[in-house]
Amino acid sequence: MTENELSKEIVNAAYKIHTTFGPGLLESVYEKTLAHELQKHGIVVSRQQPFPVVYETIHMDMGFRADLVVDGKVIVEIKSVDAISPVHKKQLLTYLRVTGKKLGLLINFNVELIKDGVTRVVNEL
Repeated sequence: MTENELSKEIVNAAYKIHTTFGPGLLESVYEKTLAHELQKHGIVVSRQQPFPVVYETIHMDMGFRADLVVDGKVIVEIKSVDAISPVHKKQLLTYLRVTGKKLGLLINFNVELIKDGVTRVVNEL
C-alpha cells in the first residue's frame, strides 16, 4: 500500500475507535486499539518503535519513540489533549525528517469529531 492508502486505513480505524469510545481516555488506550484495528486488516504496525538519531559524530541508539509506525511507511503520533499546539506538528515533521519517511498523521482523540483531530504532516511527499 502507498502512504496515502495507508493514511485512509488509519483514519477509518481512528473514526471507528472514536465513535466507540469518544474523547477523554489515555493516549495509550487509543494507541493500542488503533494498532489492533489496523492489524485486523492485515496491516503491519509497530508500537513505541525506537529510532536512532545521528548528530555529527554522535550516534544515539534511541533518539525518540514513535507511537505507531504503520507498514514501515507512516508515523502516527497519538494525542489526547485539549488542543494540538504548533510544536506537535513540528515534532512529527522532525520525526519524518530523521527517519526519511514521507507521511505522518497526528491524531488527537480528545475532540468532539475525529475529523477535527486528524492532521497530515508531509515530508517531501
